[in-house]
Amino acid sequence: MATELWRPRLGLARRGPWAELARMEREMEDLFSRFFGDVASRWQGETRVWAPDIDMIDRKDEVVFRTDLPGLDQKDIEATVQEGTLTIRGQRKEEREEKDEDYYVAERWAGSFSRTVPLPAGVDADRVKATFKNGVLEVHLPKSAQAQEKKIEIKAA
Repeated sequence: MATELWRPRLGLARRGPWAELARMEREMEDLFSRFFGDVASRWQGETRVWAPDIDMIDRKDEVVFRTDLPGLDQKDIEATVQEGTLTIRGQRKEEREEKDEDYYVAERWAGSFSRTVPLPAGVDADRVKATFKNGVLEVHLPKSAQAQEKKIEIKAA
């Protein structure tokens, strides 16, 4: 009768066919967590969390914040400027219905969103203006006179 050295269960898993399966499982978990990592933060149970992207355009005399809000109406959106930040809030509701001879599909979901971005130095928050057209919100913040670019004359010495 042959005697074999006892090894803990994990020790056996590191050799043979089980070791290869364990390695593949770790690699697949790593791949999915890298690929879908941020998706988990956008889904909470069965509710989808959505926040629009905001573009900032720095023009000569103003700063413009632009965000796409498809499917929303002006009454669903609120924009505020307070203590050096711009906050855009809204309520998004969607409804979809499809009918055919063989099937019927109806989906509804709703949720609110909020985005807050810091304002650059030198904007005049008292003269802010906002427009909403074709699902695009634009918030215009004029630059103060001190913040506007000034050309410096260079003289030969």
